[in-house]
Amino acid sequence: MKKSSSSSAKNLCSCLCNAHFLKWRAGDIWSVAWHHPVPCVFAASLLFFMMVEYTLHMLPPTAPPFDLGFIATTTLHRLLESRPALNTILAGLNTVFVVMQTTYILWTWLMEGRPRAMISALFMFTCRGMLGYATQLPLPEGFLGSGADFPVGNVSFFLFYSGHVAASVIASLDMKRMQRWELAYTFDILNVLQVIRLLSTRGHYTIDLAVGIGAGILFDSLAGKYEDSKKKEKCH
Repeated sequence: MKKSSSSSAKNLCSCLCNAHFLKWRAGDIWSVAWHHPVPCVFAASLLFFMMVEYTLHMLPPTAPPFDLGFIATTTLHRLLESRPALNTILAGLNTVFVVMQTTYILWTWLMEGRPRAMISALFMFTCRGMLGYATQLPLPEGFLGSGADFPVGNVSFFLFYSGHVAASVIASLDMKRMQRWELAYTFDILNVLQVIRLLSTRGHYTIDLAVGIGAGILFDSLAGKYEDSKKKEKCH
């Protein structure tokens, strides 16, 4: 037992002596900050939000969720609340944009024989259904619904995460792969406007929209890996 503990202590000392950070010099630290500013910003952000998380008072169970996106769009919310006709027009335009996304994704598969966007959308909506059902968020206070909005008819829907935003990202990424730059940038701009409208109408929480962007990128990547795996199977 004594030999074993002594050996373990020696191994630990050896590991500590050879630790990578002990080889750092002042010049190396400055070099990291100079050549890798993004990770350094992330590290500073980590420390900042750790401080915020440990000093912030939790919202009580009876309080509505705190949403910074709702605060930023308070003026637009009041405008749409006072003008139902304008809200309906914007909801209709949003539905048109959803139809555009769907049409493009189906077109790439049915007309061009490129299934990646379709596979990505199927992955994304399946995951959205599971997560949306697993944790059902309450409808935000002040929600401005419209029968012209998608889902058409002002029916119920999963809040987390935004399929509107994710599908638009999937379509835009496919356009960029095909170098359809003008169409891709048009979709990106419309997606930003869609985000602002959804926040203004309280149709989604900010986290739904942020995760929607990430989901679009993630499932596009997974669909690409799925295609690559199938191509490798054919080669073998």
